[in-house]
Amino acid sequence: MNEHENEPANTPSATAVPPKVTGIGGIFFFSDNPKETREWYANNLGIEVNDWGSTFESRNLDKPDEVNALQWTPFEKGSDYFAPSTKEFMINYRVQNIEGLVSKLKENGVTVLDEIASYDYGKFVHIMDAEGNKIELWEPS
Repeated sequence: MNEHENEPANTPSATAVPPKVTGIGGIFFFSDNPKETREWYANNLGIEVNDWGSTFESRNLDKPDEVNALQWTPFEKGSDYFAPSTKEFMINYRVQNIEGLVSKLKENGVTVLDEIASYDYGKFVHIMDAEGNKIELWEPS
């Protein structure tokens, strides 16, 4: 049986999708007081916030029916979520073919900090860039 038998003829298989970043999935930064920071952004810039920050939605220009989200979140200063990075921020990149990308990164000697974790809303993995910044990679479901 052909493993791609049920796929439409014009749809590439997952292994044919180039492993790469497709956008920004989130911006995370340290704050001395995340609650006050969220309130400041809400009161002064009109950003709708909740306990986790805010979500900005946009459309994919190539696929207008696809809605993308960018998560904005202030973290409590000193949180270990950015570790082992000592930087004050972390960027989440939206990716496609996360498995292929992790393989490519390992081949290139990039530090991959954990295994790919799967959730209802997508797959995640963390890496370190050449400057010591922790990066979160996210492939949406």
